Amino acid sequence: MRNIFPKSIAISVSLVGIAVFAFVLPSQGASVKSRGPLLNEPEREEAFMDWGLGMFVHWSHDSQLGSVISHSMVGASEKYLRRYIEDLPRTFNPEDYDPDEWMEIAKLAGVKYMVLTTKHHNGFCMWDTDTTDFGIMNTPYGKDIVKDYVDACRRHGMKVGFYFSPEDFIFLHRMGETVRRVGTSGREKEALLDYNKRQLDELFGSYGPIDVIFFDGGEMEALTQYIHEKQPDCIVTRGEMETPEQKLPTEPLPGPWESCFTLGTQWQFKPTNEDYKSGTQLINMLIETRAKGGNLLLNVGPEPSGKIPFEQERAFRELALWMFVNDEAIHVVRPCPVTGEEGIWYTQSKDGKSVYAFISKFSGPEDRWEYGQRKKILLKRLKATPETKISVLGQNDRVLEYREEVDPQSRFKQTPRGLEISVMRAQRIYNNKRWPNTVVVKLENVEFAAAGN
Repeated sequence: MRNIFPKSIAISVSLVGIAVFAFVLPSQGASVKSRGPLLNEPEREEAFMDWGLGMFVHWSHDSQLGSVISHSMVGASEKYLRRYIEDLPRTFNPEDYDPDEWMEIAKLAGVKYMVLTTKHHNGFCMWDTDTTDFGIMNTPYGKDIVKDYVDACRRHGMKVGFYFSPEDFIFLHRMGETVRRVGTSGREKEALLDYNKRQLDELFGSYGPIDVIFFDGGEMEALTQYIHEKQPDCIVTRGEMETPEQKLPTEPLPGPWESCFTLGTQWQFKPTNEDYKSGTQLINMLIETRAKGGNLLLNVGPEPSGKIPFEQERAFRELALWMFVNDEAIHVVRPCPVTGEEGIWYTQSKDGKSVYAFISKFSGPEDRWEYGQRKKILLKRLKATPETKISVLGQNDRVLEYREEVDPQSRFKQTPRGLEISVMRAQRIYNNKRWPNTVVVKLENVEFAAAGN
């Protein structure tokens, strides 16, 4: 096999309901602030906060095994590593890879940006690289995955994002180091940093402007600065902002920030023994994230063929249905002075003229908001003005199907205890009329009352 190191470097291998999540930072790389002089452009961070929802894609040649991406190399025997490095790429042939299909699912769900694993910790490169033979061009597929992904993003108006791991297990292995994430000898650092920069030169020199990069481990500070020099408009997420993984903060964080979640228990494709989140769970996670001022990056793990698994697509389609009705309350919004009340979350439009109340307290199986049912809800922290208007997103407030005698109009009145709203669930989403997901009420020209008032 061709030497992994750049040709200009001669190195001997001998040298070398609502889900509420507790916010506890993982030990590795989930909350890293760049200490360098160059930072994300404030205007770009504002745009990032507008997007709200992204799709993460974890995919590498070991998706064939249905194993954890990359990490099975740590602690592996030499026989396992040899087969992983030499044999497994020879059978990776994602003939059904069609990034346009990914984009169609993502766009329908209201996703505004994608983040693809260009290189995970295993060091396998998904683009046409001159830095190593351990990559997609030395597989039966033999085509540049990243190029086709970037082109599809641009065709569909999707923001282009890259995931890139500065840690590189194949690099360690070929240096004679034991594969690991922590506790290496350190001999590899200078050469690995140069190697990563050469790979970033390819990724940021071959595909035009890139919107987002997510670094994961290793020399993030140096590489963050490198990207700011190469493409100042590229937003660095992990490496320069809070990026809690598989968790949401208990309290709002100063923006921007981004939380990433798997759909099941594993980032990469897992064909058996998997437990997927429901569409309702995804919706509730998105609501809570936006109420707290963050972006939600939801992961898919394509099958070895390149297809998004059936179960993952279905969850995204339930999210898509909800977003088709309620995306106004998710995109181009900011957190409110009050994050929410019991069973209710708030966001507000970027111009501050509208508040969106997510009535999640009736989305559980035990207290479902039935079709045609009117609810009176007290919003203790909101106060009406003479210009206040109220509506339910997705509804016209004029008709309940087959029930001419029913008036579904939304109403409100100010009380000493708060703003009382009276709204009906009047849009038939499911045939059985038992769609379980959160209703969103739009309130225009309201004020937030002081606590205790």
